[in-house]
Amino acid sequence: MIPTTMQAAVVEQLGQPLVLREVPVPVPGPGQILVKTEACGVCHTDLHAARGDWPVKPTPPFIPGHEGIGLVVAMGTGVTEVQLGDRVGVPWLYSACGHCEHCLAAWETVCAEAQFGGYTKNGGFAEYILADPRYVAHIPAGLSAVQAAPIICAGVTSYKGIKETGARPGQWLAVSGIGGLGHLAVDYALAMGLRVAAVDIDEGKLEHARALGAEVIINARQGDPVAALRVATGGGAHGVLITAPSLDAFQQGVAMTRKRGTCVLVGLPPGDFPTPLFDVVANCVTIRGSFVGTRQDMAEALAFAANGKVKAGIELQPLSAINEIFSRLEQGKVASRVVLDFSAN
Repeated sequence: MIPTTMQAAVVEQLGQPLVLREVPVPVPGPGQILVKTEACGVCHTDLHAARGDWPVKPTPPFIPGHEGIGLVVAMGTGVTEVQLGDRVGVPWLYSACGHCEHCLAAWETVCAEAQFGGYTKNGGFAEYILADPRYVAHIPAGLSAVQAAPIICAGVTSYKGIKETGARPGQWLAVSGIGGLGHLAVDYALAMGLRVAAVDIDEGKLEHARALGAEVIINARQGDPVAALRVATGGGAHGVLITAPSLDAFQQGVAMTRKRGTCVLVGLPPGDFPTPLFDVVANCVTIRGSFVGTRQDMAEALAFAANGKVKAGIELQPLSAINEIFSRLEQGKVASRVVLDFSAN
């Protein structure tokens, strides 16, 4: 029996703490589904959303969360993509138009009409989520809701970013920022046959990267991290993935890129960073942005996790702790990934 109200963490005013309150359970209309939330990861993007950090701001009141995993409990008319009882994820890419040049080329993440979970559409910091069945993630059998939650954002974002570097098995990938995304990037890179250099300013996170299998560990606060990386990799990394929301990391990442290599930007620090144009041109370096991942990328990222090759480091917390979690995110005190556990709700 589906209740009429649910608990949710709501952004009522940008820049203010989230408010826990009872809100109506949404009713799926034609082409929509209702998902009963089992778990929802907490992403740094949720913090940016709640603060209104980015140029295109969400409109309060709204419910953040774009790593929601749960069971389909109700469907509107015309739904054929899922069945009642299916475990699905409601990711950042909530929906897209399906017919523009980008959608037709399977680049729906850059569709001009794309909607985003927990940003332009209510997300997973709630007991129920309304979703578009064409864009939900299909969670493989054997992968729990808790383990799947970080994969549908941090996982697919890291995985897609690595693909965008073009680095091939046996080549070097530098991962800058070994947090919620970066620790998963190390797992994905190793599973893809790459050699990994991990860069961070936190010794605990660097030790985690070492334990995962990174060959080279560089503390960016000690000495010259660019020089150290270049020496360790014999000239720089073939691919660099910057997950850290730090302008220093962006500058260092470009300089760490090998000649004819590719530096992929995933983290989103505020402001702009200067690009060394002469070095970029003379060394034929590619600088590329990567934005989450497509539905195909999602299926591939989840397959790695279902096969046991990728596993997120997870800390479980209740929905009621969300403001404390955000405070820790701001201070860089979340080791890997926090997942909200709805099993007791």
